[in-house]
Amino acid sequence: MTKKNILHMISPQENVSPFDVNMACDAGYDLVIPYTNVNLTDVKGLVQDAIFSRSVKNTKKTGMFICGKDASLALDMMDMARKSMVPPFEISVFPDPAGSFTTAAAMVACTEQTLKNKFNTDFNNKNVVIYGGKGIVGGISAIMCAQKGSKCTIVGYDGIANVRKKAEEYKSRFGVDITPGDGSTDELNSSYLPDADIIFCAARAGTQVISKDQLKLAKRTQILADVNAVPPAGLEGINLKDDDSKHSCGALSIGPLTSGDIKVKTQYKMFEKMCSTETPLYLNFDEALVTAREVLGI
Repeated sequence: MTKKNILHMISPQENVSPFDVNMACDAGYDLVIPYTNVNLTDVKGLVQDAIFSRSVKNTKKTGMFICGKDASLALDMMDMARKSMVPPFEISVFPDPAGSFTTAAAMVACTEQTLKNKFNTDFNNKNVVIYGGKGIVGGISAIMCAQKGSKCTIVGYDGIANVRKKAEEYKSRFGVDITPGDGSTDELNSSYLPDADIIFCAARAGTQVISKDQLKLAKRTQILADVNAVPPAGLEGINLKDDDSKHSCGALSIGPLTSGDIKVKTQYKMFEKMCSTETPLYLNFDEALVTAREVLGI
């Protein structure tokens, strides 16, 4: 009898995301089982119950997806899951808290494609300014760009203290240098625009962070990208379906539905990889970016 593909979906919060459940089922999982209010210390027991309940041959048809809204905790959970395996009993593990890894990967990959196709360049030595930098999408996109040689500034709407903590964490954990920025006033937000080559907005949905008038200061900016699909746009003047569209400030804009389409395809493909693998996979945000680039054909 053919064994089913089973995905164990764990979350430190009270619920798992219906978005993730739908994606997993459409990508090939027959059963998706949610576990909520999961602590880091719970992971070992859950993993070992999952690996020892199936034959070695069928462990490859078992996966674990890590939800939540905390990137560091999700990565810690993945590390704990990896340490809890008992080879040859191993399963695949994929963290994507609040969809942040695949969302950041899609925005970065779309921008990389535009840099290559429209400007014949890449992220190296680019000055990237990220509004909503305290959040996980903004933070992960900053790490991705910094690893590609960019100079990244993460701007916090509530001052510099929280983004400074994030920058210190990213330095300690990933070895990247990221600059914290104070975005607590319009004047401070505007101060980062004149030197920006690329501007990302990953702020709270439905919140305009930068106006068209402010963006007039972004005279050297090549690309604007916004992941917020709930009006108003975080960067005023970016439309939902912008795909290298000319913004009034002169930059090319990438709208949330353009990168969002790549995000969905990326997450879907990562679930497919887990369903079809012959060896266990650990799919963190690095693999999300690799997969987004595969989707775009970069």
